[in-house]
Amino acid sequence: MSSGADTKKDPWDKETKHKFQNKSRSEYFDPCQEAAAHSIRCLNRNGGDRKMCTDYFEAYRACKKEWTTRRSEERRGGGGGGLFS
Repeated sequence: MSSGADTKKDPWDKETKHKFQNKSRSEYFDPCQEAAAHSIRCLNRNGGDRKMCTDYFEAYRACKKEWTTRRSEERRGGGGGGLFS
């Protein structure tokens, strides 16, 4: 079950940060969309059985948590220890 859920991509890398900062105000942007898509595909494959997709849900939650934490740090001026240099 861990085939796609183990893939770790930085949700707030330079490219993602640039896309987020340059989108229009009305445009929705989710750097964790790939993890969300994996979750939905898993649910579709397994007839909506959430127990079968726990790894995917956890990967999505971890991605969102990392993204919001890093954005907050950057807004406070912490910059996360040179993550974007």
